[in-house]
Amino acid sequence: MAKRKPKKAGRKKIAKRRTVPRCGLCGKTGNLTKTECCDQWICDDEDQYVIFSYARNSCYRNHSRYTLCGYHYNEDHQGDWKTCAKCREDFESELEMYVESGTNEYNFEKLENPPDYDPTKCNKCGRIIVLSEGGYSQRADEYWCPECTDSKFPKGIFG
Repeated sequence: MAKRKPKKAGRKKIAKRRTVPRCGLCGKTGNLTKTECCDQWICDDEDQYVIFSYARNSCYRNHSRYTLCGYHYNEDHQGDWKTCAKCREDFESELEMYVESGTNEYNFEKLENPPDYDPTKCNKCGRIIVLSEGGYSQRADEYWCPECTDSKFPKGIFG
């Protein structure tokens, strides 16, 4: 009678981890591409955007349109977007939007030490307006909150 060899105890299968690319913004792994501006993996989903919907449902579009990185690339600026004097100059009249574009959730890398800025205020009532959230009116250098816009232009005036 042949003796059986004892099973080797403690031997576990070691699974090799495959590095699967993920969108650097949302973490999804399917239908990815690389950004032209910074060579990062991102969802290839710009086709999901419905024109004039103002939806923020496309990782690719959000990065390209709402970040300094995307702006810098789209405007053909040279060098690094984080130190680009031309980008800073382009946003000088709305420094709030420069800071927002450099620090929002659509960035792979955020602007370090963003400049301080005075908040934008309604020219009529003085209420703070957050430019990145929309919902305001603008004429030349004046900003009006929704309430002051409605009082100046009552509903139905244009229709």
